[in-house]
Amino acid sequence: MKRGLIFTYGVLSYAFFFITFLYAIGFVGNIGVPISIDSAKTMPLGKAILIDLALLTLFAVQHSGMARPAFKRWLTRFIPEAAERSTYVLLSTICMALLMFYWAPLGGVIWQAESSSLQTLLTTLYIASWGLLLYATFLINHFDLFGLRQVWFALRDKPLPELSFVTPALYRLVRHPIYVGWLGIFWFTPTMTITHLVFAAGTSAYIFIGIKLEESDLEKAHPEYSQYKRKVPALIPSFTKRLSRTPVSQPA
Repeated sequence: MKRGLIFTYGVLSYAFFFITFLYAIGFVGNIGVPISIDSAKTMPLGKAILIDLALLTLFAVQHSGMARPAFKRWLTRFIPEAAERSTYVLLSTICMALLMFYWAPLGGVIWQAESSSLQTLLTTLYIASWGLLLYATFLINHFDLFGLRQVWFALRDKPLPELSFVTPALYRLVRHPIYVGWLGIFWFTPTMTITHLVFAAGTSAYIFIGIKLEESDLEKAHPEYSQYKRKVPALIPSFTKRLSRTPVSQPA
């Protein structure tokens, strides 16, 4: 694969991700998109549940499976190493797009915020969670996380420098601020429907499983991570239990 083609592939993969990312804000929040998580129910409950669970499983297996070091080593036998991360981003985005396009609403309201002030607060926290997620990616090198750094160095025909391990800002308070952002996105809603609850529960379960798998890989690759894990909590920020300087790695 030529360097220019690798670069174009990486940029297009990122562009597809970013467009899907923007749509996901409206999809989960039921904000200004034609198909959202709480669109009108269109099929029997049993069939809808099976479809939704299949979509969540597909996303979880792809997202976590392709992040494992063994899979990366296997994949780079067939594609250039510089394109590996972009391929991960592309397939993750495809799975996310499929989930949103084929999601089957279940109907039914579990609870709803009655006051306008509470509705505004929950919507604000929802939007802020997306902001936290994006901010946390930039703290650990957004462009490396989404494959652009790799294809840029490939275009210039230069070796990819290793990123140093640091604990910038939020990573001194909590090990996984990106996942904290995702949990806020899943659970902050003015109206909790059965549909939304299934989505939030399924994606949250994936996060907790993903943390275990990810941290197992990190501890094998970086002995320093064990100390970081002991000192900094995973998801609930702490202002007392923290490290000032210790290794941190970007999530899968």
